[in-house]
Amino acid sequence: MFVFSKLVWIFGQPLSLAFFFGVLGLIGSLVRRRFLAIVSSLLSVLILFVALYTTAGAYIVQGLEERFPHPAADPADLKCMIVLGGATQNEVTTARGGYELDSAGDRLIETLRLAQKFPQARIVVSGGDGSISGNYEGDAVISERFFVALGLSKDRLVEDTTSRTTFENAVNTKQLLAQNGLSGCLLITSGFHMPRSMGIFRKQGIDVVPWPVDYRSTGKETLGFDFTQPSLNAQLLATGVREWIGLVGYYAAGRTSALYPGP
Repeated sequence: MFVFSKLVWIFGQPLSLAFFFGVLGLIGSLVRRRFLAIVSSLLSVLILFVALYTTAGAYIVQGLEERFPHPAADPADLKCMIVLGGATQNEVTTARGGYELDSAGDRLIETLRLAQKFPQARIVVSGGDGSISGNYEGDAVISERFFVALGLSKDRLVEDTTSRTTFENAVNTKQLLAQNGLSGCLLITSGFHMPRSMGIFRKQGIDVVPWPVDYRSTGKETLGFDFTQPSLNAQLLATGVREWIGLVGYYAAGRTSALYPGP
């Protein structure tokens, strides 16, 4: 299931589809299948245009981010936090050491802020090596270096070093919470990832409070053209499409509480 999900995304993301239809169009022209060549080429160009020169990606991501609003204030008290992996550059840190953060690094930054404010809170760090090869350091290992280097005691950390997917995050975390007598934790992950994460944790019967971070949209996005930042537009569309593929796939597999979990 893990490898299958990775392959689905490799070939199902927008730019991969554009490449596929472009190649199909070229083949169609070579074998004198005019209809196939025209339709495939048009689909390739259409996908590229939407990905590069529209706000479709930002609009989709915004919808996901707004599903679970961020609380207006910090909690009065805090016993534990669960931070999901995906905030570190595993390939780079495996080669160079340290704790290089990626675009989701706000997950660790916010966890650190709350940990400093609530020194009694335990931190469940969930994330192994999510690559197909399995040759890299996991998120939990890298996150430990990050937290310890910035002053947190290792004793406060509860680590899941084996999970490769959000589903495995929830399954492994459930066991760790029971072993350590923890409940009612904050769930810290990216805003666009929160609907799927909450659905999976609810399905596992884990009581958590959503604490979304790492926003990618302004909250004021509308559908339209944008010729100023094609690479960012394509990245946002890939993020939104990937998350919706995950929502649909997990719902079909019975791993989430709803197709589109909400508050």
